[in-house]
Amino acid sequence: MRVLVLGIGNILFGDEGIGVHLCNFLKVNYEFHSLDFIESKKEKNTIEFIDGGTLANMLIPLIIEYDNVLILDCVSVDNAAVGEVYSFSFDKIPSCITWAGSAHEVEMLQTLHLTRLMGDLPSVQIIGIVPEVIGEDTAFTLSNSLLKGAITMQNAALKYIESLGFKITQKNNIPLQEIANNSYRGF
Repeated sequence: MRVLVLGIGNILFGDEGIGVHLCNFLKVNYEFHSLDFIESKKEKNTIEFIDGGTLANMLIPLIIEYDNVLILDCVSVDNAAVGEVYSFSFDKIPSCITWAGSAHEVEMLQTLHLTRLMGDLPSVQIIGIVPEVIGEDTAFTLSNSLLKGAITMQNAALKYIESLGFKITQKNNIPLQEIANNSYRGF
């Protein structure tokens, strides 16, 4: 089984880049080992962490190459507090999720719908967080409310990855804000 963790967002606009930052955070701070390979020597599960940025429809050829996709992103939710985290399957998007806080989110939602219409959409899980800082000024700093909520987001992502048959071990302890400050360099 091939798993993709896809970070979505614009890293130049503070909280808007949390999907990419958290994707990089997981990649840098954890190791992921296929339990199927360890326990029974079957075909090894693989996992990749990719910065999807704001590429939207250009991600379709990438998405269809995987069996499972975990998307990390911002979401818009009516009457929700900054830092609240929502985890859901693309097949069961809660009605409270508008996923329309910025241009890229609308495009990502359309990308998933288009991929499904083509019959190529793998299983997709989305973990989204309500952002505070989405603006026009360049900023790498994440809001305190988002940083607190990102812990829940991180735990939800690790739990989901474990459910796909991976053993996870921590290898580093680099803070999320430090990752955000350096995401433009790539990991």
